[in-house]
Amino acid sequence: MAKVVNVAEAKAKLSELLEAALRGEEVIIAKRGKPLVRLMPEKPQTRELGFLDFDIPDSFFEPLPEEELAAWYGENEA
Repeated sequence: MAKVVNVAEAKAKLSELLEAALRGEEVIIAKRGKPLVRLMPEKPQTRELGFLDFDIPDSFFEPLPEEELAAWYGENEA
């Protein structure tokens, strides 16, 4: 069964309500007797690495030619 509290009580007991929600209890904050929000733990977000399947060619790690380096540094501009 959900624990329903009004906004004023929620302000006074926020830490207690957060702990209850983290324990898995359903906590609802109501305004004028109508449910307004539900407190629940945030689900951890995971990032999946390797979702793009590609290979980096060995040439990627080779030094750049002098002309290209100069272009990167704006040395070839007229």
